[in-house]
Amino acid sequence: MNLQSQKISLIEKIGYSLGDLAANLVFQTLITYLAFFYTDIYGLDPKDASLIMLVVGLIGAFAFNPVIGVLADRTVSKWGKFRPWILFTTIPLCAMALLAFSTPDFSYKGKLIYAAGTYTLLLLMYAANNLPYSALSGVITGSMKERNSISSIRFVAVLFAQFFVQVFMLPIIEYVGGGDKAAGIEEVITWMAAIGTILLLITFFTTKERIVPTLEQKSSLKEDLLDLSKNRPWIIMLVATILVFITLSIKGGSYVYYFNYYVDEGALTKLISPILDFMNAIGINFFGSDPVSAGFGLFNAGGIIFMLIGIGFSKKLADKYGKRDVFGVSLFISTLFVLAFVFFPPKGVLLMFGSQILHGFFYGITTPLLWAMIADVADYSEWKNNRRATAIIFSAMMVGLKAGLAIGGSLVAWILGLYGYIHVDASKAAQELIQPETVTMGAKMLVSVFASIPFFISVGMLFFYKINKTMELQIETDLKNRRIK
Repeated sequence: MNLQSQKISLIEKIGYSLGDLAANLVFQTLITYLAFFYTDIYGLDPKDASLIMLVVGLIGAFAFNPVIGVLADRTVSKWGKFRPWILFTTIPLCAMALLAFSTPDFSYKGKLIYAAGTYTLLLLMYAANNLPYSALSGVITGSMKERNSISSIRFVAVLFAQFFVQVFMLPIIEYVGGGDKAAGIEEVITWMAAIGTILLLITFFTTKERIVPTLEQKSSLKEDLLDLSKNRPWIIMLVATILVFITLSIKGGSYVYYFNYYVDEGALTKLISPILDFMNAIGINFFGSDPVSAGFGLFNAGGIIFMLIGIGFSKKLADKYGKRDVFGVSLFISTLFVLAFVFFPPKGVLLMFGSQILHGFFYGITTPLLWAMIADVADYSEWKNNRRATAIIFSAMMVGLKAGLAIGGSLVAWILGLYGYIHVDASKAAQELIQPETVTMGAKMLVSVFASIPFFISVGMLFFYKINKTMELQIETDLKNRRIK
């Protein structure tokens, strides 16, 4: 492999991170609003929405990602293996995001076909863009400390996207749409698509691929797949990734229902009124008079702000104790604060906000580590097999991400349907619907018990993951020595 300076400039780290900011404008919108968009804006039955999200999501996970991974690993261009994919898929990705959240006036059957078709193409474009983007982190540098640094900056950018989507997006949709959520979400997504295009182009122009396999390390697809099948850390990280994103999808997609149908509006108004008064006084007034959307945004804001603080501790802890141990302990503690929601009454909004903040802090420590650990798995594969197949390893993790998103998102709609949730159809305004009392319990169980189970199992998987701090250093040293020769 070509051995160049492994020290990465701050400009390149920021440029790389902006790509994840752009991707997460799409990804966080899918996690937070897709089920709500299908049931409460586009008027699909929860069972139909659940089926579309599950089937299309699994197709995207198990069909699109492996194919993109194989193709990306075998791409040869003057820009490298992965950067060309970022360049040529940027505009199609942003265009499909806009189409997927548009609401053309079709018959119900036409809506089902349109939703399934646009979601399929969106996931295809997302895989073609984000998988090579993720794999790029494994070839920018061979230094694990630099990767920890890149991951920390990258996930600060992710949190900016998450902050916008989960805190401001719903109030802005209400504000710009004048109460018409369909018009509002189309306008917001249009602006997000334009911004995302610019950010991804910046990523392409500011990054460089430094870890380049030599000709003697070329491998066949059969050899790559055989290497994966014998790579125990990869198998563990694949399962853990699926479980993590099931929880994130359940939790993220359920909060909007939780605030609409479980949280007591009077108690919520009392808690957030001083905050809204202050924001109005300094000119931030697009939250409007709706306490539910404002409370939803501020609730998410607290968690995200403390996630950002948690990220600040991530690199130092990982450098000292190793990624595996820090990831496992922090994920376990964060899950306890998710489970705690099962005990909160509708008026316990202060407890809800406090638990969200503490969950955010401890989960924030884990967020940069997941993808850095996957890059370590790629190094482990090269260390064991003397061949590097970065993209196919990352594609497998993207399979986990997409499968988790599909399963978790579909579970939100499906479980709500089991609890008797009534979807919004074209003939009724959302505020005219009165949901059965069972829906309140469904929303509560989704954000607590159902959301915490995959996280707990993921923590258990890490007991079988052997790349600890000692092995990290051994792999890095051995690979560095090989690349010098």
